[in-house]
Amino acid sequence: MIRIDELYNNTFWSWIQTNKPDTRLFFCDPPGSAEPSTLFNHGAEYEEEFYKTETDYIFLHDQEPIHLDIHKELFDEVITRNEDIRYNHPLLQLQGHMVTSEKNSDSVDEIISMYEWKSHYYFYHGWASIDWYRGYHRSFLIPRAKDRSPTKSFISPNRIIGGKRDHRVLFLYHLFKNKLNDNPITAPRICPTENVAITEVAKKYIDTYPDIVDVFENASLPMLFNNEKTQLMTSCWITNHDESADSLFYVPTETVYFDRRWHLTEKTFKPIVLEMPFILVAPMGSLEYIRSYGFKTFNGIIDESYDEESDDILRLEKIANLLKDIDSLSAKERQQIHKHCLPLVEYNYNHFYFGNFEKILWNELTGMMNEWL
Repeated sequence: MIRIDELYNNTFWSWIQTNKPDTRLFFCDPPGSAEPSTLFNHGAEYEEEFYKTETDYIFLHDQEPIHLDIHKELFDEVITRNEDIRYNHPLLQLQGHMVTSEKNSDSVDEIISMYEWKSHYYFYHGWASIDWYRGYHRSFLIPRAKDRSPTKSFISPNRIIGGKRDHRVLFLYHLFKNKLNDNPITAPRICPTENVAITEVAKKYIDTYPDIVDVFENASLPMLFNNEKTQLMTSCWITNHDESADSLFYVPTETVYFDRRWHLTEKTFKPIVLEMPFILVAPMGSLEYIRSYGFKTFNGIIDESYDEESDDILRLEKIANLLKDIDSLSAKERQQIHKHCLPLVEYNYNHFYFGNFEKILWNELTGMMNEWL
């Protein structure tokens, strides 16, 4: 297992020093930051004895999804800090390397074209999840799936709705509109990180849904789980055990949703660790993406065709309709779904903790590093 907080120093930089020593390594510290001032690098950029020998650089933008309007200054700073390589080696055809954790992405294609970088990929959030969720399989915080009898249709945390997360507002609109909010969900009145009202975000979609603001104004907000009321960061923790044990499905609303890209985070692995079936509010093809790492999804038990819908607005509507159909089932019918899902959630749980998931990630990671050569 990789210690995710030591990934850059102990894995990437130590490998570079041995295998590609004339290379600089760039990443942001603290993780998740996007300001140029947070750009950190390994390499002898200012040491005279190496200053004229470095001929390459690798830029790790592997945690956050790419948004050019947010990250352009950061990307420009990477170019600026490596201008000396071109100056010291005028005959060198310099091509930097950019590492991301998103795949099949229009955003990545745009950036590598703009900056003439060579693109590389590995699943950062897979490694983060293995590290953050280690040991939960040796705890007794939630009954095993086979010992549960869920009475609720689904659970869905949605505490942060500002920034680039309009899809969560649209998703919550459908939940309230379809009277699905008696299930354990969270919905803030004011985003705790962006300080924007949910109704302000909703106003952007009045042309599509004329009643969207009224729906939120008439909702009893905020709706928060107990751990969310403290505004603690919970990405690296598995929480809400009681609510999860009593819910048939887990519905992660991922960090990104719109446009063509595959980018999943630790949110998708929470239901896997909790032994729960999941319905993903995520970019098109995300179920295909998670299956590519050896996990199983639930087609045949539920209708997963929503994952193939390219229209982002329609995909949310299909997800909402699926949840509505599940919610309208009798208690006996939901228990049957729970029973049918048991072999799959147990397989995913074992694949995460005892199976080949880490081996798949390691082969992918080492294969990517060999591409740097």
